[in-house]
Amino acid sequence: MANASATRDLIVAQITDLHIGFDRDNPHEINVRRLNMVIDELMTMQPKPVVLVVSGDLVENGDDIDAYQHMRALVGRWDGPVLWAIGNHDDRANFLAIVHGVPTDQNGFVQYEADHEGLRFIVLDTLDPGRHGGMMCEQRIAWLADRLAERTEDPTVIILHHPPVDTGIDWMSALSCEQWVQRLNAVVEPARQVVGMMTGHVHRPIATSFAGKPLTVCASTAPWLALDLDPIDPGKPDGRALILGTSPAFALHYWNGERMLTHFDVAEPRHVLASFDTTLQPMIRDFIAERGTG
Repeated sequence: MANASATRDLIVAQITDLHIGFDRDNPHEINVRRLNMVIDELMTMQPKPVVLVVSGDLVENGDDIDAYQHMRALVGRWDGPVLWAIGNHDDRANFLAIVHGVPTDQNGFVQYEADHEGLRFIVLDTLDPGRHGGMMCEQRIAWLADRLAERTEDPTVIILHHPPVDTGIDWMSALSCEQWVQRLNAVVEPARQVVGMMTGHVHRPIATSFAGKPLTVCASTAPWLALDLDPIDPGKPDGRALILGTSPAFALHYWNGERMLTHFDVAEPRHVLASFDTTLQPMIRDFIAERGTG
């Protein structure tokens, strides 16, 4: 069993799908402005998250070195530890050339583990060059299996770009028949120490499970994917909305020593309708006083 007492009250921030360089050579493009809004929000947050997860699709074009440099500077405004993962828009070599110090496994995949205040993180590399979808080859799966076998009592979070699940959105789903999904399921399902999985890729928030473990999809800092669960026919453009200008988003994952809880939020000006003043003090006092009395 995972060691529930190892860590308490740990807050992890996650951002994903930055897509810097979408408007190539424009340093003030919309995705830059959106990312800055999220970093601003995280930097002023109290309590401050312990670590920032950046879960892939860092740039729009993996061959765009300037975009990687700009992306690194933008995320560099965050003054705490960062856990980096890569996505299908990224390039391993170019990412590693610009974002220094990110570990790789023995086969050159951007896979590694890190510990923060007693919670263990395992970052996976699901990039399959030339494809939009994810991949976990035999080498990558073997690496993960070895890591999970080493520390079976430590609460562990797995970070990967591609969610290995059917999201209900036809063209942004992984199916259970895919080999990489089956490989991952076979290794994760028996790993009782895995307390959660953090992903991106879909550009909108989703809460589900995989291999019996909680899995969340963080919404993007770049524009969101429209929510449409109607099957899509690639041969018949039907005019449906695909991309929305919803405010840039992030996730906060809260680990209390027993379970992971995730909040999704957006970075935008707040229209405050009520504040904690003497008018609402009795309500707050009553809510707090009655906890544990039901």
